[in-house]
Amino acid sequence: MLNAFQQKANRVGDNVFAASRQVWLAGLGAAVVARDWAEKEASGVFRTLVKEGTAVESRAIRLVGDQVESSVTKANVVLKRTRATIETVVRAYTDTAVGIVRQSIPRLAQGPASSAKVSARRPAKAAKQARKSVQRGKRAAKATSKR
Repeated sequence: MLNAFQQKANRVGDNVFAASRQVWLAGLGAAVVARDWAEKEASGVFRTLVKEGTAVESRAIRLVGDQVESSVTKANVVLKRTRATIETVVRAYTDTAVGIVRQSIPRLAQGPASSAKVSARRPAKAAKQARKSVQRGKRAAKATSKR
């Protein structure tokens, strides 16, 4: 019986050894097939992949470029509108300031003789008004602090 058991164990061991050897040989065969494929056929597949990648990259660059161009165009439109608005506002303020100056000093435009009279009377009047407004400001500050 011991002899029969040893024979069975030897057969199992031989089968395991044969199976592992077959796995080893299959691995070697796969490596050789892969090497041959890489040498003969893979270069064509690699070239195809590079070609497809190049096409996708150029489409992506074109798409991004179009979006950047569109953004720059929109920014330029906003800049032009802003510039026009600022120019309009500055012109309006300038015209208003010129009108105020012309109304405030109408006699200076008439000539040097009348401007001497104006400059003799107006500074005193302007100083008096300034003193009054300063006094009003002081009174308002006192009233506010008492509250």
